[in-house]
Amino acid sequence: MDIRELTAQVEQISQTYASRFDITRDDNWQILKLHEEVGELTQAHLMRQGQARQKGLTPEAIDAAFREEVADVLSQVLLLAHHHRIDVEQAIADKWLIWKDVSPRPEDVLPHEA
Repeated sequence: MDIRELTAQVEQISQTYASRFDITRDDNWQILKLHEEVGELTQAHLMRQGQARQKGLTPEAIDAAFREEVADVLSQVLLLAHHHRIDVEQAIADKWLIWKDVSPRPEDVLPHEA
């Protein structure tokens, strides 16, 4: 599946959700929903690190929650981009992939990356 197909599927599900719960997915909703999901991802991360309440969850359930929150954040980013008519693939190419052929300087490599 490519990113455009994934975005279309996530958009369809989000539209259904919004319709069912009478949500207006405007500019503010888009960014606030992303913020909410990043908060939930942060909470799951802290649980994995033993720095937040475990809420009676097993380590496996906490790991599953973390994966689900990563999926939520990515989905919300795709929805936000779609809402603002941003071509995510092009934006990534313009911002990140221009650096793919640049070798790091030795002083830029962290010890754990060497």
